[in-house]
Amino acid sequence: MEFDVAKVLGLVTRSVTSCEKDGKPASTVTLSRLYDTDIDDLWDALTNAERIPRWFLPVEGELRLGGKYQIRGNAGGTITACTPPNHFAATWEFGGAVSWIDVRLVAVGAEARLTLEHTAVVEDHWKQFGPGAVGIGWDLALAGLQQHLVSGTPVDQAAAMAWMGSSNGKEFMGESGERWRAAHVASGEDPTSARQRSDRTIAFFRGEPPPDVAHPGTGS
Repeated sequence: MEFDVAKVLGLVTRSVTSCEKDGKPASTVTLSRLYDTDIDDLWDALTNAERIPRWFLPVEGELRLGGKYQIRGNAGGTITACTPPNHFAATWEFGGAVSWIDVRLVAVGAEARLTLEHTAVVEDHWKQFGPGAVGIGWDLALAGLQQHLVSGTPVDQAAAMAWMGSSNGKEFMGESGERWRAAHVASGEDPTSARQRSDRTIAFFRGEPPPDVAHPGTGS
């Protein structure tokens, strides 16, 4: 398992925007990319409990509007919107914190575009780690989804975990973090602050000594 890092990450458009959530300052990270499949197949890969583990992690619960879900070893929450095959949204609850995901699909000829937004209230976690804390995890997930859609087979989880510790895996996470840092700066963040946050997050994902003792604990 090995990726052309620049090619795979280059397929994703990233942005960081400020907003409000429940009257509090918040930030949204957005990823968007095209997949070489039709919208119905992409929707099924994202919402079918039998297919989700083939590119992400096992999921339990009721995958319907109002249903509660739990991803094994990761986040859980409640599905707050579901309009097949174009849109779903859910709370993303992990480590005692609540954030929100919003996923939209649009047919583009014979392909389909996925746009994922992850919104979190600006608190200590965001101030320490910035957008890469969730962004790197989502870049990894979208790459796994691409691998599944191309091959039609499940991603080997053991091989995926081994890959994350490889030089190619560390290159992927480092480059992803740098691209999220650039998106953070483009949003108006001070470059020095953005660099400090991305350095902390990249070190955590790569299993390297961090600049401090904190860690992202992203749940993505």
